[in-house]
Amino acid sequence: MKKLTMGCSSVQSSFTKAVESEFARQPLAREEILTLADISHLPAPVQKYITYTGALGKSRPQNFRIEFDASMVRKPGAQPMTATSDQYNFFGNPARFFFMKASMFLVPFRVMHAYADQKATMLVRVASLFNAVDISGRDLTAAETVTVLNDRCVFAPGSLVDKRLQWEVLNSLSVRVIFENGSYKVSAVLFFNEIGELINFVSEDRSALQDDGTLRKARWSTPLRDYKDFAGSKVPTYGEAIWNYPEGDFTYGVFTLKNITYNVKR
Repeated sequence: MKKLTMGCSSVQSSFTKAVESEFARQPLAREEILTLADISHLPAPVQKYITYTGALGKSRPQNFRIEFDASMVRKPGAQPMTATSDQYNFFGNPARFFFMKASMFLVPFRVMHAYADQKATMLVRVASLFNAVDISGRDLTAAETVTVLNDRCVFAPGSLVDKRLQWEVLNSLSVRVIFENGSYKVSAVLFFNEIGELINFVSEDRSALQDDGTLRKARWSTPLRDYKDFAGSKVPTYGEAIWNYPEGDFTYGVFTLKNITYNVKR
């Protein structure tokens, strides 16, 4: 992935350009309908999840766009920031572009995560004046590979037939999924309830950004609930992002889904 040059341009315009570039690289291919035969090799809990969400009989996801409302906390004890976010994911060559607008005490923040070509960057700009965070590198890319896997499992169950995913059954309501993207290999445990909903995603392979700019490896979990129908697809509309530190859990994000659209055209 080419390094995103911010210069005097806004973070949002850089996000828009990156997304448009990815659409040019990954236009929609021929539609493929997901069938029962396609999912027959998957663990039983995953098959039940895919069936519950309504993915069978629909076109396999090639990309999606998601819009959230969110409440974000920078560190334990800090005041939450209200936020909105816009996100695009692509599944052929795994890519993710996330843009967030947030504010605290009337000070605006703009956040962009970009992941493509097995490289990730993260930028946080304060009041359009300076970058509070501007990082990249292998540790960040490994962490964002987990995020890409999370997005796929939570919002695109029809894509779980991807051959880059490996599966291990733990019990009747949980499985381990392993995702390889180039030199990056990450895993997570998926927890389901009796009716087939995915209710939590837990990984040991993600890292949390610290105040000194370093990344700290920690267990990451995203409990989910409140499934609703969006054009025939059931997806969770409420989720939390939690660092399960040894000294105690830190919920740094609460997300409410506003809209999701699959196989977006440009």
